[in-house]
Amino acid sequence: MALTHKTDIKIAVELDENRVPEKMAWTARDGGVANESARAMLLSLWDHEAQEAVSIDLWTKDMPVDEMQVFFHQTLVGMTNTFRRATGNDKMSDTMQDFCDYFAKHLDLKK
Repeated sequence: MALTHKTDIKIAVELDENRVPEKMAWTARDGGVANESARAMLLSLWDHEAQEAVSIDLWTKDMPVDEMQVFFHQTLVGMTNTFRRATGNDKMSDTMQDFCDYFAKHLDLKK
């Protein structure tokens, strides 16, 4: 019988009286992360049965718009790289990278 290992990734969200996120922190003990602060998160999971993505998108009320724009750009670049590795589809990955460059240029993110 093969040995298995189980690990947890935990996300703690503190809400204000209106249930708006004020603080977030995440822990991934196997990755050496303990109670690391975060201002935003985008989590997508694949529901095989429904054949659709389910998402949780949260950001704290003190997340500045300029940081949100950088966060989205970096997330899009990461998704592009993951898509390339997962599918090997270079043509679509190049198109996605072109969009990431367009996004950065029009938000003046690249100095």
